[in-house]
Amino acid sequence: MAASVLHQCGCAACRLRQPHPDQLLHRQINLLMSRLDEQQRRWFAAVEATHQGHGGVQRLAEITGLDRHTIARGQRELASGLAGRTTERIRRQGAGRPARERQDAGLTTALATLLEPETAGDPMGKRAKGKRRSLRQLSEALSAVGHPASRPTVARLLRKLGYSPKANARSGETRSVPERNAQFEHIAEERRRFEAAGAPVISVDSKKKQLIGNFKNPGRSWCQRADPVLLHDWPQDAVGQAIPYGIHETTRNRGFVVIGDCFDTPRFAVEAISDWWWQDGQRAFPDADRLLLLADAGGSNSCRSRVWKAQIQGQLCDAFGLEVTVCHYPTGCSKWNPIEHRLFSFISINWAGVPLRSFELAQSLIAGTTTVAGLTVTAHLKRGGNEQGEAVSDADMQRLLLTKHTTCPQWNYTLSPRPQTELVAN
Repeated sequence: MAASVLHQCGCAACRLRQPHPDQLLHRQINLLMSRLDEQQRRWFAAVEATHQGHGGVQRLAEITGLDRHTIARGQRELASGLAGRTTERIRRQGAGRPARERQDAGLTTALATLLEPETAGDPMGKRAKGKRRSLRQLSEALSAVGHPASRPTVARLLRKLGYSPKANARSGETRSVPERNAQFEHIAEERRRFEAAGAPVISVDSKKKQLIGNFKNPGRSWCQRADPVLLHDWPQDAVGQAIPYGIHETTRNRGFVVIGDCFDTPRFAVEAISDWWWQDGQRAFPDADRLLLLADAGGSNSCRSRVWKAQIQGQLCDAFGLEVTVCHYPTGCSKWNPIEHRLFSFISINWAGVPLRSFELAQSLIAGTTTVAGLTVTAHLKRGGNEQGEAVSDADMQRLLLTKHTTCPQWNYTLSPRPQTELVAN
């Protein structure tokens, strides 16, 4: 309201404060031209100059800062009906300085010569090529041989020669397991059979060992300031080493993690599974008399470990009367083990950026892991014990009730509970 009154007031002070009409027009013209590309600015200035009549070109040049020849060129283009102008390009084809390789015909050849001894690949070109020197070094090397070129020019020429920045690409495994597909199909069939019968199916594995202490934990967390940690992750500065062994129920989406501080042995792995069954499994599956166990082919639950099989026989089959079927994922296929992406990945996300200064903190962070899909986790500490070096004799292996499957017997087997009379006799 005050602005309208000021505009209508006829006093001298108000008239002095109001901008001159020509100044307001000049501002509007320049504001509009700031939103146009260069050819639209040229045409708009040409229209206004023609409208001004004699001296219009000079006046528009003063207002807009465009060259008089540019405005005159716009008038000629408008007079010809924009003949030859396309909407795809603002400038005509070939405008600007000629490319550096056109000015220096030997530039591309000189660059290819520099790259030849530093190119990885066979002479037939069957392997991908990649330069090992930086753009700055290549630019300096070209200048030294009489072919100066800037770093952007070198980058453009490299792309024309078929080079581009690339990261390492995982393309294959070091060795291919012939029975790999058959094993995956067998695991899928066993899972369907157990789930249809309402029997428990668990996926087990050891998570990466974690130094406990004031050490950097990868990742970021919301906080007002960064948490200071030690500069180096020396083992002698650690409180200890946490060894989380996880059990994931694939049907109920439940996690159970036992955190040890000694060694990741087969006895420790089976004790963790036994703890899960004693505390959680038998309550969730009160009528179950068999269990499907999915594990990697190596580590503490290795398919070749005698101690692993003997402990399953004693701590699970004989102790609880369970028939335990074990299916190992082929060598190099541990990332398909369900526990990796359904439990361990979310634990890593939950404690990302938080220094694991104590075993109790690690336990609480594992136990606090949840997902929108309904994952819940139970975590327990298990301190001491599980020394290395345990062995199982041939005679003890003969007493196991172990039946190998016909499909991939090295990875699939079933252990049955032994009769009580035999256990008493032993």
